[in-house]
Amino acid sequence: MDTTKKTARIAGLLYFLIAITGIFSLMYVPSKLLVWDNPATTVANLKSSEFLFRLEILGEILCYLIYIFLPLVLFQLFKNIHKNMAVVMVILVFISIPISMGSVVHKLDVLSLLGDSSYLNVYSPAQLEAKVMSAFHSYFKGILVAQIFWGLWLFPFGYLVFKSGFLPKILGLFLMVGSIGYFLDAIGRILCPDYNELWLSDYITIPASIGELGSCLWLLIFGAKTVK
Repeated sequence: MDTTKKTARIAGLLYFLIAITGIFSLMYVPSKLLVWDNPATTVANLKSSEFLFRLEILGEILCYLIYIFLPLVLFQLFKNIHKNMAVVMVILVFISIPISMGSVVHKLDVLSLLGDSSYLNVYSPAQLEAKVMSAFHSYFKGILVAQIFWGLWLFPFGYLVFKSGFLPKILGLFLMVGSIGYFLDAIGRILCPDYNELWLSDYITIPASIGELGSCLWLLIFGAKTVK
């Protein structure tokens, strides 16, 4: 097996691990535990499923740790296609990592609020519930900022996929369009308080999802052929 195909499959494996840990920690567990309009129910869910919440935090940290290595492997794969674009791709990912990791600290704050430390006795149950929800709001604000870079890096990545010759061009197009969608989604959430109620919010990131999932599976299953 040639070096290019090996590198492509390593990238696919890393991408797959990011997808699994990301879906678990960013989508699945929050959907089971968080009830935004009912803080008391949220706190009750967290207390009854504390180990699941801890797994969520661990999964998210692992997701971002793996995310460090993905662009480095992709750089090796694409550096001969367009080195400057490959460098930009790596930089945009690296900018997002400390923002994402810093956001996870707010989830660790939630764990502290759920504990039995004596200093928490000064708060009433309603105050603790408010603090828990405030911590989650701070967490998602950090993730919103990180999302800007999660979207931006897809544009140089998509360009490199499109130009590579060893990956389907259609995946590159989906990634580039998805990059714009991700960015507009973040801007919409910042500017429009009722953004989640707009029909557009349910569809604007679909091209990115198709491009990322397609690229992940293609790299993992087929690798890439050597291009002279």
